[in-house]
Amino acid sequence: MTKIEKTTTALIVSGILALGATACGGGDEGDAGGGGGASGTIAVDGSSTVFPFAQAAAEGFGQENPGARVTVGESGTGGGFEKFCAGETDVSNASRPIKEEEIAACRKAATRYAELQVANDGIAVVTNPGLKVDCLTTAQLKELWNTGSDVKTLRELDPKLPDTELSLFGPGTDSGTFDFFTEEINGEEGATRKDYQPSEDDNVLVQGVAGDGGGLGYFGFSYYEQNQDKLNLVGVDGGGGCVKPSKATIQDNSYKPLSRPLFMYVSDKALVKPQVKAFLDFVIANQATVAENAQIVALTPAQLERSRQALSRLAPA
Repeated sequence: MTKIEKTTTALIVSGILALGATACGGGDEGDAGGGGGASGTIAVDGSSTVFPFAQAAAEGFGQENPGARVTVGESGTGGGFEKFCAGETDVSNASRPIKEEEIAACRKAATRYAELQVANDGIAVVTNPGLKVDCLTTAQLKELWNTGSDVKTLRELDPKLPDTELSLFGPGTDSGTFDFFTEEINGEEGATRKDYQPSEDDNVLVQGVAGDGGGLGYFGFSYYEQNQDKLNLVGVDGGGGCVKPSKATIQDNSYKPLSRPLFMYVSDKALVKPQVKAFLDFVIANQATVAENAQIVALTPAQLERSRQALSRLAPA
């Protein structure tokens, strides 16, 4: 699926996302003064899970600041951090915290940064609507997805489940969703069976599962919400009974172990640009509305206050 097709899907669902995440006009240096608002370019890249949130934020910010141009890329959490620590982007979207090797890369480049939690998310386990399954335990998910698994049907996990041959879809190795899922389910980050169809683009995974009668996969909850008419949502039993992801179960962390925070990282060098500071101020001030428009779970008041303080500590006086 192309970026234009993906953005069109988001537009249909949320009603506010523009074709592309760009508000046109402005120069590179920026001006945060009144009247015309902030202007200049802001480069955002990283997690595909945070992509809808960043898109919605860029659209809202662009409406208030027509002189600003926000570009939102989608290279995965790991790919985004590579660009961020190299100084190629201002803001890095991430569906997991920054890793030690990424911290070292930023330190080598003398880049300080703030970690801002911007939303909450759960990883949705889904099947094709024709593959009827209501719940899987974490042990069954591990048996299905772990390194060396040769499970070909769900009946091998439980005789009550369908014997349809599976086609598996999941994030690529640059994805924070991949890192989180493999650690939480398989017990080791990066541990996974190899015979599945990977993509850093969650819309590709949606289309794969929806288009194959044996389709089963996992990706960010917002992509399920945007495509729930094409997918069957599977509950997860982490030991306390079967729970399906929802805004309520993700925010209160009862959807275990697949609930997680979502982040934006901003560098001290980027915050010197008035337009970048204005964009992050907009994100913090409008987080709940942006999350609702992007169909991502909003922050709690305590989470929001921590992000506000983290930005304040890094922002230039």
